[in-house]
Parts: sequence; C-alpha cells; structure tokens
Amino acid sequence: MSSDEKGAVDRFFDELDPIVFAFGALLTVGVIVAFFIDRDFVANGITTVQGEMVSYMNWALLVIVFLIVLFLLFLIVGPWGKIKMGDEDPEYSFFSFFTMLYSAGFAAGVVFWGPTEGLFYYADPNPLFGVEAESSAAMTYAIQQTLFHWALPQLAVFTIMGIAIGYFAYNYDNVPLRVSSALTPILGKENLDGPAAKVIDILAVFATIGGVATSLGFIGSQFISGLDYQWGIDMGDAGILIVVTTMTILFTISMVLGVDKGIRRLSNFNMGLFAVIMVVTFIAGPTMFLLLLGSQAMGGMISDFVSMSLYTGAGEEGATGWVEAWTVFYWAWALSWSPFAGLFIARISKGRTVREVAFTGIVATSAATVPWFTFVGGTAVWAQHTGLADFSEVIAPGGPGPEVSGFILFDALSFSVAGVSIPIGSFLILGFMVIVTTFFVTSADSSTLAVSMMTTGGKASPSTINRLFWGIVLGLTAAILMILGGEGGAGALQDAVVITGAPFAIVCFLALLCLVKDFSGSRGRVLLQEKTVIFGSARGQSDDEPAAAAEPGDDD
Repeated sequence: MSSDEKGAVDRFFDELDPIVFAFGALLTVGVIVAFFIDRDFVANGITTVQGEMVSYMNWALLVIVFLIVLFLLFLIVGPWGKIKMGDEDPEYSFFSFFTMLYSAGFAAGVVFWGPTEGLFYYADPNPLFGVEAESSAAMTYAIQQTLFHWALPQLAVFTIMGIAIGYFAYNYDNVPLRVSSALTPILGKENLDGPAAKVIDILAVFATIGGVATSLGFIGSQFISGLDYQWGIDMGDAGILIVVTTMTILFTISMVLGVDKGIRRLSNFNMGLFAVIMVVTFIAGPTMFLLLLGSQAMGGMISDFVSMSLYTGAGEEGATGWVEAWTVFYWAWALSWSPFAGLFIARISKGRTVREVAFTGIVATSAATVPWFTFVGGTAVWAQHTGLADFSEVIAPGGPGPEVSGFILFDALSFSVAGVSIPIGSFLILGFMVIVTTFFVTSADSSTLAVSMMTTGGKASPSTINRLFWGIVLGLTAAILMILGGEGGAGALQDAVVITGAPFAIVCFLALLCLVKDFSGSRGRVLLQEKTVIFGSARGQSDDEPAAAAEPGDDD
C-alpha cells in the first residue's frame, strides 16, 4: 500500500463518527437483507405501521408544514431576513447556488412527476373542489393541485432545515455541520455528541439512504422504460444492474470532482436542458391554452392555499383517504428527504443571508417548478382530455406506471412550420432520458455528500473513501429496489421512508422554534417590546403604580 493510499485510509478512519456510521450502515443493510429473507412479512409489517402513523399524524403534518411555509415567508419580508450565515462571502454565484439547490434536492421528482401527476388529479380530483372527474373544470384543478404539492410546501421543509443547520453551524463556535445541529438551543452545544443527537443523526442517515434510493429507483425505472418504449429494449434484472451501475459510476466521477467541478457544473447543465424541454413542449403543445390554464391554476392555488394546506377531509366519505394518499404522503416523503436536502443546502449557503436562502428555497425554485408542471403536466392533461394521447392505462390500477407518461406525451407532440408537421417526439424523448440521467447523478452525488457529512461528525469535505462507500450503498439499494419493485419491494421501502419522515416533522418544527428563540433573543423581538414579561408579573412594580413610559426607540 502506497503512502498516499495509507493516508487516505487513515483519514477515512480518523474523521469517522463510528456510532452514526455503524448504526446508519447496519440499518440500511439490514432492511435490504430483510427483504431478501422474508419480503412479504417485512412489506406487510411496514405497510401496517405506515398506515397507522399516517392516520394519526395526518393533521400534525399538515399543520406543521403550513406553519413552516408561513415562517419562511416572514423571513423573506421580515427584519430577521438580513441575518447572515457566517462572516464570509458566498462561495458560489447566485445562479450556481440556485441550480445546485434545485437539482440536488428536488428536481429529480419534478422531472419524474411532471407529465403524470396532473393526470391522476384529472381522473380523481381533490374532494375539496367538488368537481366531476375528467371534466373540463377538472383540468384546471388538476394543475392547481399539482402546483400546490410541488411549489411552496415541499421546498419549505428542505429550506427550514438548511437554514437551521447552517445558521447554528456557521454562527456558533464548535457546532458541527450535521442534522442534529439544527436543534442546538434545545440540545445544548455541549450535548451535540450526546445520545439524543446521535439518534437524530442515525435516523437522518437511514431516512436519506432509503428516501433517495427509492426515488433514484423510480428515476432509473423511467430511463429503462424509455429504452423499452422507444426502441423495444427489455433490460431485465441484469440490464437494470448494468444501467444503475453505469449511473453510479457517473455520479461517483462527479462526486470525486467535488462540489465546484462536479455538482455545480452538472447542475447548471441540468437547468439548461430542463428549460429547453419545457419551452419546446410549451411551443409544440396548446400554447395559448397553457397560458390560460397556468394563470387560472396559479390564481386558484394562491386563493385556496390555506384551505388546501389544512384540508383533512373530515366528515366527507373517502375524502380523508384521498388527503392521506396524496398530500399527507407527499409531506411525509418530503420530510424524509429533509435531513439530506437541509444538510446540503446548509453546505452551499455559507455567507448568504437568511432572506437569500429562504427566497431561493421557496420562491426562486417555485418559479422554475410552476412553468414545468403547467407546460408539461398541462399538455398531458389536455392530450388526455382531447384524445391526442391515451394515458388511461398509466393511471389505471395495475397499469404500466407513471414512468412511461413522459414518453407517451412527447411521442404524441409535433411542430408545424409553414404547414409542414415536424415530429419532435424522438428529440424530446432523447432529451428527457438525458435529463433523467443527469438529475439521477446530481441527486445521488449531493445525497452521498450529505450522508458522508452525517457520518463524519459534520466534515464539509469528507474523505473520498467515505463518499465512495455510501455511493456504492446508494447505487446498490436503488438497483435492488428497481428489481424488487414489481413485487412490492419499492413500495414497502417507500412506506418505511414515510415512517422515518413523519418523526422528522417534529424535528423540523423544533428547528423552527429554535430559530425563533435565537433570533428573538439575539436580534430583537418582532411582536413584543424587549422588556415585555411573557409569563408572571413584572418585578418591582405594584398593581397600583402606572407603568413607566417607554423610551423612544428606532421604531418610534
């Protein structure tokens, strides 16, 4: 062994947090082994626990996510927004910061569900709206519901964790860059290596590996479905392993290059191709209809945001089940991603203000998400409604699944120039498969970085060996889920991720309270004057004496 190799190995062991690494790895590998030993028993047990948890915590998830959105909007416009995360200047340009935040933590799901999700709401609308399924009115509400699920709330969950982790890590001495640091005021700086912090970090590792691997399994399935749909190439289990292995090699190369050369450059490319596909679909689709549809759906989401956020379906037959199957599930799924996405956001946010991070996290990203779901999702709903394309098998139980929707949609589109119809479906499908692959790479790369940071006590640049280990684990888990997916394996682990995601609702809410406590204590209260006694009576003042007049301040 060369001295360089020995040095790399020594660094790997020196930086390791043995407890978080060991338990995180054992939990992840244990789930995989359990599926092989008795898949049905494990799947049924997880599904039962998930169902009970969602049933009892549905209202809590809805309320907590709604409060997080309100708090982030307040940070954007309120006085606390100018608080800076650290004393240094930002490491990346705003555009690179935005593309990395969007590509790494969110866009893979946007690409996957873009052509599909509106179709499900078109066929089965939210009971809140009371519209007939597959009607003209259902088209607008389908896109409105999709925008609600993918604009502010999911992004807010990631952003609140990123702000909390980054603020306490960069503004406090000796606070590491890890998930448990978001609760520094509650745990105490001296207890960040204690049992409670370790439990949070271990669950964060497990939730990240399970959540990201399941999502990557879906993305890989989308790529393989494209090969089968376009060229009739049936990969089989061996082909799945080859495809995922190739993608794992790609994101490993990106990972070794580092954040600046790897994730940043690939994220910038992703957003460019993402914009091209979106614009071409807009032009080739029903352009004027999409503008009208998008305006109405966006207006409806804004006006109905509070009712949609807190709607539980109470007293309506089947309504609660609909909310649990869609909105509650999405929030729990996003919460399972919050440790990874939050830690990565914190990693790239050093030197930025709280306002910048909050704005980028929920406003700038929504500005990219809304047109995508309007143009791509709206075109799919329009094509189904007018009969241009047939997605009935996709949304039917037991059908081919949502991964083929994009290929059906793009194959049906054409573009006319001077009366000549130009089939652009093949070009769109090719671009779609490329962007599926590149988003796979950026999501896997950034999540591997986040898990490596979690298992090294918060190192901003973990060793290559550590990142390679978790990259291989992530790739293997995604491949296994794709193989098991037809037999309920992927769905079972997806339920398991919801089980880990629901408790993170509490962690996110506590992180919000920690920020409020610290900001109000060190940066000034917003609603109450500084000398206000919140509980008890003021000392040294009798009930008969009038209160002393307040001295004029900056706000007078």
